[in-house]
Amino acid sequence: MSAVARTVLLCCVFITLVVGMFVYSTLQTPQLSDDELRDQGVFLLPRPRDIAPFALQDHLGQVFDNSRLLGQWTFVFFGFTNCPDICPTSMSELGQVDTQLRQSGGELDAGFQGVLVTVDPERDTPEVLGQYATAFSPRFLGVWGERGPTAEFAQQVNAVFAKMPADEGGYTMDHTGNIIIINPRGHYHGFIKLPHEAETIRLAYQSLAARF
Repeated sequence: MSAVARTVLLCCVFITLVVGMFVYSTLQTPQLSDDELRDQGVFLLPRPRDIAPFALQDHLGQVFDNSRLLGQWTFVFFGFTNCPDICPTSMSELGQVDTQLRQSGGELDAGFQGVLVTVDPERDTPEVLGQYATAFSPRFLGVWGERGPTAEFAQQVNAVFAKMPADEGGYTMDHTGNIIIINPRGHYHGFIKLPHEAETIRLAYQSLAARF
């Protein structure tokens, strides 16, 4: 082989390696450190916290308890279907993440669970709640329970809600706007502060799943 041919061959090999490394790095799942996540409004507990036994009900009429939190990362939002702004916006961002994961078809797809827990059980029947939650993703769960059990579950993950008077004798619900992160062992792992963006939620999920 001539010197020119060897040079051309080496250049081709070098270019192939560079392109290959670029493609590999592009396809790799981005991972953010705890500090980088915090900068984007994702706060992780120094030590994930156990969640005491609870029992609510999903929109299909099945028990939703601690066992339903095992085996995947669960992103929980406490809200209500009559919420004018924060709830539909946050649920829409969660829905975008679920859609992206379903379209990717990778390993991360099966490990993501979106849940809306109603803080307004008087008006949000399981049927209404199910229609609302699944409008953002057909895989999302709407979860219902009496005020007492729901409040007990919420308090364990640093979420609160209260009934507030509204015009013409009605009422609205004041509630924590965080998205709660529960890890595959069913432990309270952290939360994502408002305002919520799909990209932040996706990066948080990918980063946590990659190193759990």
